[in-house]
Amino acid sequence: MRAARFDLETGKFGLHEVEVPAPGPGQVLVKVAAAGVCLSDVHIIDGSLTGFRTVTGQTVITLGHEVAGTIAELGPGVPEFWQPGARVVLAAGDRCERCPNCLFHTGFCLLPPARGVSYDGGWAEYVLTSHRSVVPLPENVPFEQGAIIPDAVSTPYAALLHQGELSVGEAVGLWGIGGLGVHAVRIARLAGAAPIIAFDPLPLARERALEAGADHAFDPAEEDLEAKVRAVTGGLGLDLAVDLVGHPAVRAAADDLLAPHGKLVLVGMTQAPLHLEHAARFNVAQHQVRGAWGSEPKDLHTLIRLVASGRLDLSGSVTEVMPLEEAPEAVHRLANKIGNPIRIVLKP
Repeated sequence: MRAARFDLETGKFGLHEVEVPAPGPGQVLVKVAAAGVCLSDVHIIDGSLTGFRTVTGQTVITLGHEVAGTIAELGPGVPEFWQPGARVVLAAGDRCERCPNCLFHTGFCLLPPARGVSYDGGWAEYVLTSHRSVVPLPENVPFEQGAIIPDAVSTPYAALLHQGELSVGEAVGLWGIGGLGVHAVRIARLAGAAPIIAFDPLPLARERALEAGADHAFDPAEEDLEAKVRAVTGGLGLDLAVDLVGHPAVRAAADDLLAPHGKLVLVGMTQAPLHLEHAARFNVAQHQVRGAWGSEPKDLHTLIRLVASGRLDLSGSVTEVMPLEEAPEAVHRLANKIGNPIRIVLKP
C-alpha cells in the first residue's frame, strides 16, 4: 500500500510502498477514507517539534493522527459489535493497555502514545488501531469531517471543558485562530462562554473568528490591548485563557489578562520554558496554569453526536481535499497558509 512516511533520524518525508499491516489480538485494520493534516505534522517534518520516539523502536513512521474510514479486518479478540464495513473514526492515540489507568479504566491516560508519532498513523491506505480507540461514525457525517474530530475539534473541546472547566457565562480568550482555534471558538459558543475574545495577528484569521462566533477579535500587538479586554469583560479580565499557539509571548500576554482565579490552559506545543514574569501577582490572584494534551475517546462520542445532530457545524472546516500522493504539497500549503486553510484532508 502507499503511505506518507517520515524518517525521524534524517528528516526525509515522502511517499513509499509498504506492506499492508495485519491486525493482531484486539486490533482492527481500517481502510482509510480521509486523514487530516495538522500543524503539528508540519512541525514534526520541519524539525521544530523533536524528541519523539516510537514504541517499536522504528525510525521511519507513517504520519497522520486524524483518521476516518471503514473497518476492513478484525484481529482475534475484537468484540462482535465491530464488523467489517463499519464507518469509524480513530482516537488520536491508543491506550498502552499496561498501566493501571488503562487496565482498570480509572481515568485519563497519563501519557497516551500518539498515532503518527509513536507508531504508524493514517496517511496511508490502511491503518492499524486498537478496537478500544475506534468510535462509530454515523452515515450523515462525511468522512472528511469525521477525520478532523480527533484533534482539530476534540483537543480544543477538552482544553475548554476538561482542563479549563468552562462554565456558562465565563469570559474566554483564545490565542491562535487556526485549525484548532476556529473550533475552540465554536465550542466556546456552544458551551455558553461570554464574551469570546479571539487573538490573532492575521486579519483573515480574525475575520474567521468573528464568523465562527467570537464576540471580539484583536490583534495581539495592538495598543491598549489590556484596556480593551478589560472593557469588554466588565473590568475583570478573562476567566479562561487558552494558548493554541505554543509561544512564550502568548503565554505572558494571556497571564496579564486573567481575572482573579483565572486559568491559563496550554495547548500549543513548544520546547521553550514556561516563564511567569509577575509571579507575586500570580499567587495573589490565585491563577492557575494547566497543560493540555489531546482528548479522551469519550469526547469523540460526544462531538460526533453533536455534529450528527446539527449542533456543531463542521461543513466549513475542511478547506481542501487532496490525494494522498500530494501529501508533501498539502504540508507545504498548511505551513505557508496558502488558501487560508482551516484543515486540509488527504484522501487515499
